[in-house]
Amino acid sequence: MALIHPTAVVDAAAELDSSVRVGPYAVIGPHVRIGAGSDIGPHCVVGGRTTIGQHNRFFQFSSIGAVPQDMSYGGEPTELVIGDHNTVREFCTLNLGTLKEEGVTRIGSHNWIMAYVHVAHDVRIGDRTVLANGATLAGHVHVGDWATVGGLTGVHQFVHIGAHAMIGFQGHVAQDVPPFMTVDGNPLQARAVNMTGLKRRGFTDERTAVIRRMHKLLYRSSLPLAEAVEAIAALKGSEPSADGDIAVMLDFLAGAKRGIVR
Repeated sequence: MALIHPTAVVDAAAELDSSVRVGPYAVIGPHVRIGAGSDIGPHCVVGGRTTIGQHNRFFQFSSIGAVPQDMSYGGEPTELVIGDHNTVREFCTLNLGTLKEEGVTRIGSHNWIMAYVHVAHDVRIGDRTVLANGATLAGHVHVGDWATVGGLTGVHQFVHIGAHAMIGFQGHVAQDVPPFMTVDGNPLQARAVNMTGLKRRGFTDERTAVIRRMHKLLYRSSLPLAEAVEAIAALKGSEPSADGDIAVMLDFLAGAKRGIVR
């Protein structure tokens, strides 16, 4: 049996691994599945069609899998899917998806989600991201692996944030943020390459040199965006270890929906 506090309310139809811990006064609905080693803190509410992987920790007072804050939602059987080894701090709200996209809000693994973070419907969060206190992601936002979103930052619906990007404190993010970049201010501006993050993740000098060149082409060359993209594509082969980073940038720019911060 799962380790369920006697004051918790767990629907008999919920599927909890025997190692799951459920704290006092938590509420878990009938369509919830929770994997091994996960910890549901006191007063958390986990509802909807929510699937939680292994070794996640939810601190007290979070709302997980509530219906989306979308006036068009009509009770459709949409989902919230959460991976493994995530930390979700106090008072977070993670909502179900809608049929406007694939019907799933999806959060990857090894993410650090701090207090009062809001993850709206149809958001996709990769792996090893950091969402600092009070960060708010509107519907359909995509956040790439290793990205960091600063405290009290608001992200407009449909915005994409690239892998390894860093958004500073209290950012107003209304356009897509390319991979590897540091942005901050209001209005938001691209400042530099996220060198601190890349060094922490073991990027070599050769790779970071190519990423710096991509930054210069996007932000220091005065080239129109289409020409900057062509110049970035021409970097392929100049440093083979960075070809994957170039591909990440080109894929992101090709899929940008709201224009990039520039």
